[in-house]
Order: sequence, then structure tokens, then C-alpha cells
Amino acid sequence: MKTLLLIRHAKSSWNDPDVDDFDRPLNKRGKQNAPEMATRLATRGIMPELLIASPAKRTKTTARMMAKEWHYDRDAIMFEDELYLCYASTFLKVITKVDDDIDTVAIFAHNPGITDFANYITQEIRIDNIPTSGIFAVQANTDSWKDFDSARKSFLFFDYPKQEVV
Repeated sequence: MKTLLLIRHAKSSWNDPDVDDFDRPLNKRGKQNAPEMATRLATRGIMPELLIASPAKRTKTTARMMAKEWHYDRDAIMFEDELYLCYASTFLKVITKVDDDIDTVAIFAHNPGITDFANYITQEIRIDNIPTSGIFAVQANTDSWKDFDSARKSFLFFDYPKQEVV
């Protein structure tokens, strides 16, 4: 079994309209939400073995903040240029490169691609939007990431900062 966590970057700042989209930092809420969501994931007993992120500042910062909460070596985070504002199909290209010794992967990326990909990989649930700091999790019945696309997948959960924790 392989577990995939799709994590949208935390809330970014729009305070400076002259800052390039790629270089936008997190705002105060984003800096609070990222560690909170990392803690929620740890409470579920799910710990990613590999973090892959878009290199945009807001995504990089989100991944590093969550890594800190998980005691994950932030220097081990993989940054994939192609995840910046990508289409849903790009996620499959990234996933198939993951070593099969790794069972749980977290991918940090952007909308609309991350929401489109979440809807592509599951038939049992459809979502309109993965909000900032949101986590969408699925499990694939396969031993190889190369077979992720064709494997039977089960929806695990969808969590985000404003959702009531039960």
C-alpha cells in the first residue's frame, strides 16, 4: 500500500502587489495554520517519509514548517520545479519517480492543479477546492509508485484549518 498526501501551501501574503507570484511569502494565518495541520496529521498517526514541494516561496516555507513539526530533516525536502502552478497530470510524473521503498509521500503544491489531481485520483469524493494548508489523503493498493495511476485507490480523509476537528 502507498499513501499520498496532497498538501496545498499555507495562506500567502498579498501585502506587496509588486512581489512576483513565485516569491510571495506566507501571511500570519499561514504561519499559524501550517504547524497546526502538521500536528493534526501526526495525531492521525500518518507521517510522510518523503516531502516533495514546489520551489515557490510559499510552498517551500509550508513544507519546511511542517517538516519541523514532524522532526523531518528540512534539507531532505525535494523541490520539483514542475510542481509550480502545474496541471493535474504533472503530479503523476512526479509520483512515478518516487522510490518504492517509500510508502508515504507528501506533495506540497498549488491550486488549481492540486484540487484537479485530487478529483482525478478518487471516484468516491469530489471537492471544489483544497483550501490553503488543506490535506487530501488517499491510499493506493500497489507496491510500486509507477503503478499508482492504475491502482485501486481509497479516500482516507480531507482536512483543512477551518474544518471542525471531531
